[in-house]
Amino acid sequence: MGAGYLTARNRKANGSAATLNELLYFVNDRIEGYQHAADETQDTQMRSYYKQLVGQSQQFANQLNAYLGQQGRRRQDSTTFKGKFYRAWMDAKAVVTGFDEQAILGSNIYGEEWALKAYEEALDDKTLSGPLRRTVEHQYRISQRTYKELQSKKSDR
Repeated sequence: MGAGYLTARNRKANGSAATLNELLYFVNDRIEGYQHAADETQDTQMRSYYKQLVGQSQQFANQLNAYLGQQGRRRQDSTTFKGKFYRAWMDAKAVVTGFDEQAILGSNIYGEEWALKAYEEALDDKTLSGPLRRTVEHQYRISQRTYKELQSKKSDR
């Protein structure tokens, strides 16, 4: 049986808390990824933009963690293994190729694609309802907008 089955089984058993935990892994990856980009970029405007996205992502995490707290669950600050591995790979690549602004943007576009998939999976969970569902939907729309902005910035360079 694959991880998808275990994830679905875990969600069914734990409801929205399990979904929030999984979504928070990706939101926390988003924080780390944009902080990483802010540290790497040589472009002061892009550094400011990435820092803004770090703040936005921290706000997302705080909102979702507040819902976890209401359910008696602990705060989720972890990231995915894939996110950690990807950031390490990008560091190694940067050592060889230098800090290329196109590569940094490309990495962030890729990360945002993963975040969007995580939001879509979370929204497929019918245990998310009321204000929690509206919060996740709102964050998803903002993430979609960010994805489009990143693509636009990459094509403008």
